[in-house]
Formats: sequence, structure tokens, C-alpha cells
Amino acid sequence: MGTVGTRTEEIAGERRQLINVAYRLLGSVSEAEDAVQDAYARWYGLPPSRQEEIRSPGAWLTTVTSRICLDVLGSARARRERYVGAWLPEPLPDRTEWNHAGGADPGGPADPADQIVLDESVSMALLVVLESTTPAERVAFVLHEVFRYPFAEIADVLGRSPAACKQLAASARRRVSAARAPEPATGQAEVVRDVRKAWEARDIATLVGLLNPAAVMTADGGGVVGTVLHPVEGAARIARYLVAIADLAPGLELLERSVNGVPGLVAQRAGVVVTVASFDVSDGRVRRIWAVRNPEKLRPWAPEG
Repeated sequence: MGTVGTRTEEIAGERRQLINVAYRLLGSVSEAEDAVQDAYARWYGLPPSRQEEIRSPGAWLTTVTSRICLDVLGSARARRERYVGAWLPEPLPDRTEWNHAGGADPGGPADPADQIVLDESVSMALLVVLESTTPAERVAFVLHEVFRYPFAEIADVLGRSPAACKQLAASARRRVSAARAPEPATGQAEVVRDVRKAWEARDIATLVGLLNPAAVMTADGGGVVGTVLHPVEGAARIARYLVAIADLAPGLELLERSVNGVPGLVAQRAGVVVTVASFDVSDGRVRRIWAVRNPEKLRPWAPEG
């Protein structure tokens, strides 16, 4: 009886790791949670004799979760072609913001977003780059580069040879390497703070100076709320757009918050988060802005109602 109880605890204890794998593969908290629940359902659907044959339930669950994510990534391409405007990954608050925003009771079951480790592997910049890889490349890269799984195990997930999986990971790594290293958090925080101040002051000239001349802003409203459907390119155009937003939304409050583990901005009206903005800062200037406005992607930021 004790062995069964210990194994049950061991299996339940894998959930945090599985959520971390699935979010990095899918860029969506809700889809990650669904994938992990599906993997657990498959585990508990196995006959007890089969469960006993599996020496490492954690490895089995990781393999199954990754395969489920691979299938989701394959179908996501078609779904995102029908998506209204640009599709961006779901932004995550840090643990204190999640709890403060009305997430899980610290003494109760943890919500999925509360279990995700916020490090450079969940930065918006990396997740956006991974969107440009194939599903197999993304799985190989995340499992090997982030979680250090050997290619022999990844081969079991992808149904390919270890050598082929190594090639897939290398291909994804080249795309990731093409994106320059982000600014240290301290430097990024200063730039983001300056952007907030200039935005609040409707100071177009200062905003232009804080943006790389070739900066690009991408917004995700999902067709649910109004926003630009195509990326806004160029420092001057972005600055004018930001000021126009401020003029059209009186009472908009800008807050400096951690977004996916790095400094970002949160815009709220009447206490409700309406936009979460992530930044890619290099050489003291903003190169990319990703603004998520789709309410469905802002649930981790929403107060409990």
C-alpha cells in the first residue's frame, strides 16, 4: 500500500515539470494545461499491470505530453491562419503578481501559470522565434536545449533517429541565435521605465529616441478587441500610434511589471488589465514590442471575480 501511495505522489509531483515543458512548446497556458491533463488521463487509463512495467512514470509522462504538444503544434498552424491579426504567446506575470491578481490560493492547488519557472527560455522574444520553427524543430530544441533531454529520448518522442533529432535542434538553434542576446534586466528596466514616462507624457520625440529606428510593434487582439492587424514598423510610426492610443483611452494606467520574467508594461483601466506589453531591448533602445490585448490570453492577470 505504501508503495502505491509513494508512486501516486511521484506521478502527481511531475505536474510542475510537465506544465513547464508544455508551455514552452505551445506558448499557451490553457493549451499546456490541457496537454498535461490529457497525458495524465492516458496514464490512469493504463491497466495497473502496464503501469507497473513502466520504470520511470515521469519520463513516460514527459514523452506523452511532448507527443500531444507535437500534435497540437501541427494543428495550430491551420488554426493560426484563421486567427484575426497576429498570434502572440500568452504573457505570464511573476508569482507575486499571479497571486496578487487573484490566482490560486497559496495554500490550495497551484494554478498552471503559478508553476511555470520564469527564465530566459520563456522570454517573449524566444517564444516568438520558436513560432517560426517547425513543430519537430521546436520539440527537439526545447527538450534538448532547455530541459537537457538526450537525443535518444527525443527520438522516441518524434519517431525519428537521434541523429535526425540532433539536426532538428541545431536548425532551431540557428534561428534562435540569429536573434541577438537581450539587454540585461537592469538595463531593460530603465528603458521600459523611460518608455512609460514618455508614453504618459505623450512625448513623441522622446519615444522616438527610445526606439530603434527599425523597431517593430506587433499586437494581438484575436479579433476580440480592437488593435492593429499588422505590425507597426519604424520608431516614428510606433511613437505616434502609442500616443494616439493614450489619447483614445482616457484613464489608462501604465504599470511596470515583470512579463515572462523580464521588465514589461501593463496597461489597465478601472483596475482591469487590458494590455500586457513585452519588449526586446538592445543597446539601450527598444527593437520589438509585443502587445497582447486578447482578453483570453490575459486571464492570469485578471482579478478573481
